[in-house]
Amino acid sequence: MIYVLAGLSALCLAWLLTRLVRQLAFKWGVVDLPNSQRELPLARKIHSQTTPLLGGVAIFLTVVTILLLLKEYLVVGDLAYHHWLGVLVGAIIVVIGGVLDDKYNLAPKYQVIFPILACLAVVAGGVGIAKVSNPFGGLLFLNEIQFPVLAWGGQMHYFVLLADVFTILWLMGMMYTTKLLDGLDGLVAGVAGIGSLIIFLFTMTTRYFQPDVGLAALIVAAACAGYLILAWHPAKIFLGESGSLFLGFVLGVLSIISGGKIAIALLIMGIPILDVLWTIIRRLRQGHNPFAHADRQHLHFRLMDAGLGTRKTVLIYYALATIFGLSALFLQSRGKLLALIILGLIMLALLASFAWLDKKAKTT
Repeated sequence: MIYVLAGLSALCLAWLLTRLVRQLAFKWGVVDLPNSQRELPLARKIHSQTTPLLGGVAIFLTVVTILLLLKEYLVVGDLAYHHWLGVLVGAIIVVIGGVLDDKYNLAPKYQVIFPILACLAVVAGGVGIAKVSNPFGGLLFLNEIQFPVLAWGGQMHYFVLLADVFTILWLMGMMYTTKLLDGLDGLVAGVAGIGSLIIFLFTMTTRYFQPDVGLAALIVAAACAGYLILAWHPAKIFLGESGSLFLGFVLGVLSIISGGKIAIALLIMGIPILDVLWTIIRRLRQGHNPFAHADRQHLHFRLMDAGLGTRKTVLIYYALATIFGLSALFLQSRGKLLALIILGLIMLALLASFAWLDKKAKTT
């Protein structure tokens, strides 16, 4: 019953807080203007009305509130309060940085400060990727490898564990994936909700039973569902930077504390991650800052412009996240590797198709 009550409470509270935050965003002027009201139109802006931001604040407040009310259920496994405290501090930092960016449009060099600090808070709390499965057998223990980084007096006095480095890179990658994915109504919240729900199902299996992590994952999924009531196309509110970064952060953390199940998160977020990698490569080749330059070359925009529209494009992402995420529940390490290769081939096929269409359009 605790899962049912937690899920329903999170869904209802997220809906109520999203309505409240929507009004506050209008009052405080934290809104996203359509191109018709901008002096310099942006390629990514496709909405036709002024839309409030800060939807991510509603999800964040919901998750934190329900988790605090049920805090005794969060330490029934291997996690202690100091682990959750590190995650909470990191989440607060991410949301604060996102809100400031939504309000004041921070430069990229300032935007990145908050995600980095959030990652350091998580590591300081003792959360990390201690080991990962080797697709060819066995485990790789990252916490047994360390690097010297600081010395004085001719002796080495400080070391960094590979586990901590990997954790920071993983969380940064997840946050910037959801940040760059946030271009269509309900896309990021839906994919993150599906990912959290799959992690919940995974932690409910007898082999990997983790009731504490499962409870947290279910609350995140339910909060996303409550938010989507108002954010489904045409959206009445947007996540904003606070929401897109927070959902990437929390999905990354859940994949770590559920036993370092990075492969599951990679399968859930496979297409978005590959799209981000391609976007970074493409923008660097064009001489642009990959995190400051905006365009309509993301896969979700290309699918929408191809005639699918917003809703169908978002549903395709939902379907891919669900199919490949659920497959991870039944596959072993080599099977997950094969699924990741299939995802990569799908992405390559899509890129090749759009490249052919672009070439054809130029010759006609």
